[in-house]
Amino acid sequence: MNAMLILLVAIAVLVVGYIFYGGWLAKQWGVDPNRPTPSHELEDGKDYVPAAPYVVLGHHFSSIAGAGPINGPIQAAIFGWVPVLLWVLIGGIFFGAMHDFGALFASIRHKGQTLATVIAHNVDDTAKKLFCVFAYLTLILVVAAFASIVAGTFAVVPVTAENAATAEVTNLANMRTAMISMLFILVAVVYGLATRGRKIPTAANIASAIAIIVAVVAVGFNFPVIAMDNSSWMLVVGIYILIASVAPVWILLQPRDYLSSYLLYGMIALALVGIIGSGIMGASTNLEIPAFTGFIAGSETSKVAASGFLFPALFITIACGAISGFHSLVASGTTSKQLDKESQAKPIAYGGMLLECLVAVIALCAVGFVFAGYMDGTYASPTQVFAAGLSQMIGVIPGIGGAQDIAYALLVLAVSVFCLTSLDTATRLGRYMFQELFTPKGTDMADLTGWRAVLTNPWVATIITVALGVGLGMTGYQLVWPLFGAANQLLAALGLLAVCAWLGNAGRNNKMFYFPMAFMLVVTLCSLVITAQTKITAIAGGALTLANGIQLIIAVLLIVLAVILAVKGCKVIFGKKGAVK
Repeated sequence: MNAMLILLVAIAVLVVGYIFYGGWLAKQWGVDPNRPTPSHELEDGKDYVPAAPYVVLGHHFSSIAGAGPINGPIQAAIFGWVPVLLWVLIGGIFFGAMHDFGALFASIRHKGQTLATVIAHNVDDTAKKLFCVFAYLTLILVVAAFASIVAGTFAVVPVTAENAATAEVTNLANMRTAMISMLFILVAVVYGLATRGRKIPTAANIASAIAIIVAVVAVGFNFPVIAMDNSSWMLVVGIYILIASVAPVWILLQPRDYLSSYLLYGMIALALVGIIGSGIMGASTNLEIPAFTGFIAGSETSKVAASGFLFPALFITIACGAISGFHSLVASGTTSKQLDKESQAKPIAYGGMLLECLVAVIALCAVGFVFAGYMDGTYASPTQVFAAGLSQMIGVIPGIGGAQDIAYALLVLAVSVFCLTSLDTATRLGRYMFQELFTPKGTDMADLTGWRAVLTNPWVATIITVALGVGLGMTGYQLVWPLFGAANQLLAALGLLAVCAWLGNAGRNNKMFYFPMAFMLVVTLCSLVITAQTKITAIAGGALTLANGIQLIIAVLLIVLAVILAVKGCKVIFGKKGAVK
């Protein structure tokens, strides 16, 4: 494996895909740059706030990325680099980017509402409610997992004689990450207030953002004064996402995601330097990672989702780097309410997904560089693999080899930023989904009365979402986390189905959705059936544990949900077409 060659080929393929396939989709769907967007038509200073395209891209990319495009390719690398690379490129261009673009465009044409509303208008209200329940439960799991990950990244542990060798180093790294992250939040609020309503030249805006990031990282790295345990951080994170998810987007979400996006762009730039530089030096031109290890992962099944079989494990394990249902919720939940012009949907949604594909390819190159250490357990997590692989690549470049330790710390920080931005976005999306669940079709939320008015109140909906998410994160989301991959990909299949149904009703070409939609449904159902069969076998053999029982019940429910929604959607897609919208 030649990491530099793979990277350069991948970039070329992604650029070609963006120009030709992305451009073709925009023409087929009728993207109109002159049509007013919901951010202008419904501007309310809270959720509907138009923003510059580079600001919206910063929010969108920061929110969709999370740790997914890093974890997935690294875990799936046990099948070899060829299957991973093919799924990332083919899946990203023809599945994921189309899925994200379609979700954003459909939401724009439905007053910035989520895909639940798109389903209500183009399938039926029962399908909408089922989608709301499923999406909401998925978001609760995302909040639980990401809150736990963030708290674990920030927390310090007591130093004892037994762990003194590693605890002090880990605690210092965590304190630095926590300090930088908290400073980002404070600075973002000030930045949002200072720039609100002011027309700042793009160059000046970008330059000031980069300067702020450098200053925040420098201060946080050198003055790590916040030290709290995991439980304390879980509470702090809970309070933060509660406020962040209700506050107007311009005061925190937009500026924080915009500022942090430059840290993520910096991570990509740092990775490119490492991969290309180590390739020029000959250090990454013949990596140990096999091209293909076989259709069965063998004894390493714990590293991938679903099972040790390449199908469906590869397509469940690599989600965010190829296609992810969570993206459709971001695109139709927050991004669509900030988009200034319809023509920006392609670069932000389609381009943002391909940028994530690039991160996935970078992660593949990173694991290739330290593959032996990954397989023997030297590195405990994909984040460590990612940071170690890229920092070691940088370490072989003459003149900057001494920056290896700093590069490692910055890469870990960037992954943490990915998780934190996804966390508060997921909470806001959970609030939207909860509110839509209790809003009847054709009714304006502002006109609701009685108990519906109480449950759809932004504060009430958010408090319930945060309490459930953080509570689950503190008590054991791991019981159901093994099913998250399948649930997320089922969400992707349903997202494709929703957009396909709408385009068909609108008289637009929707045939490009047929295969991706069917493929993702088959992948998801196969994964869920394997899970159910495995749990039934385990329970029959005497392993009647809480985890096995819960996972079996959820797997069966997801299978039933998928079949019901697929049947309803297909009746619309392949039946009599509705009126053009």
